[in-house]
Formats: sequence, structure tokens, C-alpha cells
Amino acid sequence: MQEIKNIITTSIQTKELILQNEPLLSSINKAIDIIEAAFKNGNKVLFCGNGGSAADAQHLAAEFTGRFYKNRKALPAEALHCNLSYLTAVANDYSFDVVYSRLIEGIGKKGDVLIAISTSGNSTNIINAINAAKQAQMHSIAFTGSTGGKMKDMADLLINVPSDVTPRIQESHILIGHIICEMVESRLF
Repeated sequence: MQEIKNIITTSIQTKELILQNEPLLSSINKAIDIIEAAFKNGNKVLFCGNGGSAADAQHLAAEFTGRFYKNRKALPAEALHCNLSYLTAVANDYSFDVVYSRLIEGIGKKGDVLIAISTSGNSTNIINAINAAKQAQMHSIAFTGSTGGKMKDMADLLINVPSDVTPRIQESHILIGHIICEMVESRLF
């Protein structure tokens, strides 16, 4: 029982650190502003991540295209890993390192937003996606762990959860993603 309580306690502590971190809260608010403006301008939000972060990307894209709280029109958002035929073909023919960047080259437009999720901030395919987003004149928002890794200096906006523990980072990414979805939906509708 104590081990379970310890895990819950560390999750709560991570969220308390977020709550006390004014620069991080300001970055979350800036992400809300960027995404709201993109949707208002007819742009879309693209998500990418690996493993659990891919699941988070898919989850958050669904919150925009489906609904969060309100019955409303769908907002254009997509998790870039969901086309399995594309993903396996490009990984096989080129490299897994370019599965996201190549798709961004094809569908990314100026003013779109990329939410790039990597707990370490060092995933090569996610870094390449940020570079492709820059080439397409898209906004890039990095969801990472405490250091931000290599993505720290690459993305337009860094949302770095104050933890080095992957499950605590991922739990916080979903919390922050839900905050963004709720606030964007509330502002637009």
C-alpha cells in the first residue's frame, strides 16, 4: 500500500511544482493563445510523439476533433502517426527518423501548429519534425521533461514539466494538454 501512496504522492508533487512555476504557467497560456489564433485563422494543429507520447498525441488531437466539454464543430487536429501504411512505408523506405518531418513537408502549412511531445526532448524524429515545421513556417510547441533536451532551443515555445521521471512527465503532459483543450474550446465557443 505504501508504494502505491508514494507513486500518487510524487505525481501530486510534480503537479504542485507546475502550479508554482509562473514561467511554465505563462508558457501554457501562450500555447493556448497560439492554438486559438491558429484555429481562428483556419489552420490546424498537428501532434507527434513516440510510444506513450504518441498515445498522448492521439488523445489530445481527438479532444479537438471530437469534443472536450461542448457540443461544437470539429477543430482541425491530427496525430501524425495514425496512418500506419504511411508510417511503415516511410520508416522502411527512408528511416524512422523522418516519419514525422516528411509528413509535415506534405501537409504542414504556414500558420499551422505542431505540438511535439518527447519526455527527454531528444527524440530524433521529433527534432526533425520541429525542423520541418520551421521550414513550413508553422508554430512549434515542445512538451518535454525538466531539461527540455535538444528541443529546448529549437521549438518556438517550451512546456517542460519539472520532472525527470517519464510516467510523471506523461501524466503532466495530459494534464497540460487537457488545460489547453479546455481553454481553447471555451474561448472559441
